[in-house]
Amino acid sequence: MTGQWIQVEAQDGGSFSAYLASPESGKGPGIVLCQEIFGVNAYIQSVADRYAEEGYVVLAPDLFWRIEQGIQLGYTEKDFERAFELFKDFDTDRGMEDISACVKTLKNRSEIIGKVGALGFCLGGRLAYLAAARSDVDCAVAYYGVTIDDYLNEANDISVPMVLHFAENDQYAPPATVTKIRQALKEHENTEIHMYPGVDHGFSRTESGHFHKTTADFAHQRSISLFRKAMGPHYNFSDLWDKHCEYEFATRDVDATMATMVSEPYVNHIPTMTGGVGHAHLKRFYEHHFIPKTPKDTMLIPVSRTVGEGILVDEMVFCFTHDIEVDWMLPGIKPTGKRVEIPLVAIVKFRGDKLHNEHIYWDQASVLVQIGLLDPVSLPIAGVETAKKLLDEQLPSNQLMSSWSQSENR
Repeated sequence: MTGQWIQVEAQDGGSFSAYLASPESGKGPGIVLCQEIFGVNAYIQSVADRYAEEGYVVLAPDLFWRIEQGIQLGYTEKDFERAFELFKDFDTDRGMEDISACVKTLKNRSEIIGKVGALGFCLGGRLAYLAAARSDVDCAVAYYGVTIDDYLNEANDISVPMVLHFAENDQYAPPATVTKIRQALKEHENTEIHMYPGVDHGFSRTESGHFHKTTADFAHQRSISLFRKAMGPHYNFSDLWDKHCEYEFATRDVDATMATMVSEPYVNHIPTMTGGVGHAHLKRFYEHHFIPKTPKDTMLIPVSRTVGEGILVDEMVFCFTHDIEVDWMLPGIKPTGKRVEIPLVAIVKFRGDKLHNEHIYWDQASVLVQIGLLDPVSLPIAGVETAKKLLDEQLPSNQLMSSWSQSENR
């Protein structure tokens, strides 16, 4: 954990503790993070740290302090029993007063630049929704918020953007409940409601038996998109990606390449499953198997680029002469001296102003055809033609379809 505990003054007297996580820059928009029923435990603190890495000043208050201070439960059967007792004893209205106090506290701190939003999970999802109605937040994100349907009479008090995430198999917020919520918020054009198929309550919590990584990552991307649009911060991801590629292919500087990335990044070259997870593993890959094992005449021909909030998709033609053993693309294959030109797509995700991960795709069959290791005769594959067709859409289509001529004039 990288944050610190501070005290927040309650509106009705007294004070309570809250975990404060700040970005590397020390400043940014704010987020009040509303806990689950397990308190501000290690998981909630890790969420705060993650959003701090995204560029936000995050405050996670101990909302159970009026019952018992400093509750940080785990996920044993006994912990669940205690958590549900706390849930039943929790006073929502008092809790919302504490959240409003946290919003005020953040807005008065020198670290805050601009606006403050709310983020919550489970019980905190309900509270994030209510924060949009009752407090001075500028946006709100709620994950599998429980009993939101009991507060739909407050929907008309909401004017800020919201994203609500729900799980299809969630017994605490079943599809029928989500339908009621959709109906109540149908006039709110700046509200997104997402239902994720095949997952259950807690799909975003890493310690949950229902944790589902791809769904959690997808939901996080949507959450970040809302926070970026509503509050910033805004980064030039295109320039950052260009600089990263310059260090990889032009200056060939391992340390500079790693410096463009978060502390624990990962890279996955999908066709060959090469790359690395974590700083040490990925640096080893770059230093010994990528940068020195990429041909010197490598050239990237840009085709298109799409930049979103925290994500970039780059489409290019990747060209090189196979004059060295290319560990990451052709592991174990001795140099053939052949020229290779292939379409390649990079899907790059960011945290804050650093790269977090890369998924790189290309057609390995086309590579093998071009270096002479795969005979395209009688197989529905092509060599350099795939790159040429990408660069010139007027080149013939459907040449691999023997039945193509039969449909003419039909």
